[in-house]
Amino acid sequence: MLFLALNGPLHNLSDTYLFSAHMAQHLLLTLVFPPLLLYGTPAWVVRPLLRPRWVMAIARVVTRPLAAAVIFSAPIMIWHVPALYEAALRHHNLHIVQHLVFLATAVIMWWPVLSPVPELPRAQHLAQMLYLFLLGIPMSVTGALITLSDSVLYPFYAAAPRVGGFSPLDDQQIGGLLMWVLGGLMLWIVMTVIWFRYSVWDQRTDAETEVPEEAYDVRR
Repeated sequence: MLFLALNGPLHNLSDTYLFSAHMAQHLLLTLVFPPLLLYGTPAWVVRPLLRPRWVMAIARVVTRPLAAAVIFSAPIMIWHVPALYEAALRHHNLHIVQHLVFLATAVIMWWPVLSPVPELPRAQHLAQMLYLFLLGIPMSVTGALITLSDSVLYPFYAAAPRVGGFSPLDDQQIGGLLMWVLGGLMLWIVMTVIWFRYSVWDQRTDAETEVPEEAYDVRR
């Protein structure tokens, strides 16, 4: 997944021609690859990395839901400021830094939902849903601002050769919609999965705590 996001046709389109392709790449780097990484990483891989006390101390702070949300949302909004976004497009090393920041902060963001180690526990089911709902707000605001802009925000793409017959403004609006609508939809899908898992867990808990009627049939 990471290889596909950073190589091949999508990478070429995003770095040379289309803002919308770049936005799709960023969604893969933040909302697709990190949760799959955490979901598939066993605890024995993570624990050695947390052995130093200072690492564990930092991890306990940054993986709390509020901290994780800020750590993820702030860079997302800041990097889409036109001046910074343009600089990343025109300077390869800065572009690498941008992608590394997105990846690292996205892993932290997903930790309260998909933590692989009990030492840094996941939030409770309902807290996870509220967390993801609130997390979608900064992304939606950023995506909406990009979508509803009546001028091209990123001159790099305005000067790029046209692909697919889209004007620079059309391309920008599609990219903004990807963040605004598709990004939000992806979070809602995860919230729905959490809700169903919570419902099953709640039913199992009720079943386990239910006392059979025979238990009250005390023989005298």
